[in-house]
Amino acid sequence: MPADAIYTHGHHESVLSAHQWRTVENSAAHLIEHLRPGLAVLDAGCGPGTITAGLAERVAPGRVVAADSAETVLGEARKNAAGLDNVEFAVADVHALDYADDTFDIVHSHQVLQHIADPVQALREMRRVTRPGGVVAAREADFGTMIWYPDPPGMDSWLPIYYKVARGNGGEPDAGRRLVSWARAAGFTDVTASASAWCYATPEEREWWSESWGGRMIRSSVADQAVAGGHATREELRRVYAGWKTWAAAEDGWYSVTHGEIICRL
Repeated sequence: MPADAIYTHGHHESVLSAHQWRTVENSAAHLIEHLRPGLAVLDAGCGPGTITAGLAERVAPGRVVAADSAETVLGEARKNAAGLDNVEFAVADVHALDYADDTFDIVHSHQVLQHIADPVQALREMRRVTRPGGVVAAREADFGTMIWYPDPPGMDSWLPIYYKVARGNGGEPDAGRRLVSWARAAGFTDVTASASAWCYATPEEREWWSESWGGRMIRSSVADQAVAGGHATREELRRVYAGWKTWAAAEDGWYSVTHGEIICRL
């Protein structure tokens, strides 16, 4: 994304704890069959680099570039890729990648297109820097598919607040369902679509997820933007957080979110 774009979630610990949980296995399984030793890979919007590290292990001795718009989060990516000698790091704008045509065999993005102003242009750029015969892969959550049980007071309002904040920044929280459309608009004709879900139901998962999402509604830039934009007061956000914690404490608590996925072949 451009340097002056607003990344809705920011990089508070409540956000990074969720990002650092992600692996190739739980967040890029749709890409695994296309990974093999010797390939050149661009991980566009790599965040703290836990998926990047898994990609690098699978394509070694092939080169992997971990690119993100935020230099600060690349520091975390360097830590998570420590010991891997086939990973490079770069600050990049996914709308205008600083690479020549046909540079990579695979270009991958995870939870990036939902946050940016022009996902179609980003996919065009990802396509441009991919070699003929290569693959562009993307996976995006679809916030409209987020469901949970039980539904305590406070949980009912967090999602409407988040939609207002994200769309106010030019993002699209329901990105998962739009991936195929965006890919075709970007010029891809060979697109394979799939879906997969994250589910959190154990006591440990509920506690962690509630601190990640409930926590960011009171401590992260999401909270600051919600208040600044007039979408919620601090008191309303504290009520949201309390709802998350009540949900986490429920012995029958359950949460799921579906992700859209695409594999685009050149």
